Amino acid sequence: MTHLVISKLSELEEIVKIDIEVFGNDSRRKFIKNAIEEERCIAIKNKSSFVGFLIFDINFFDSSFISLIVIKPTERRKGYATSLIEYFVSIAPTKKIFSSTNQSNITMQEVFKVNGFIQSGFVENLDEGDPEIIYFKSTIAPVL
Repeated sequence: MTHLVISKLSELEEIVKIDIEVFGNDSRRKFIKNAIEEERCIAIKNKSSFVGFLIFDINFFDSSFISLIVIKPTERRKGYATSLIEYFVSIAPTKKIFSSTNQSNITMQEVFKVNGFIQSGFVENLDEGDPEIIYFKSTIAPVL
């Protein structure tokens, strides 16, 4: 059974530990702490511990932007990223939601596609030789 929560400051160390496990350092500690303080960090917990988190922003051209989704390597391919995305979509304060991933990150591209996001463009020159693909999803149901 999983449990999704808006993260609290008391959970910072557990969440940063996941980030360190995935990225090898705690350089984003302040970024994560700020997101938690501003209630922009959603964490997902399995039976005993946190297994991932999502950080969002709402200042992307008056739209929501999923800045970061991190899942512990041992817990990937179990639906946790999808659970985080679905939960965020259900509470998103804007009708338009954007996110992005590197062109080389095929796994994350698949996660976005499975969750109903469509490609919305590219940004060059963020990571040398690896363009960023922008993804979009609307929370407005299409008119049939």
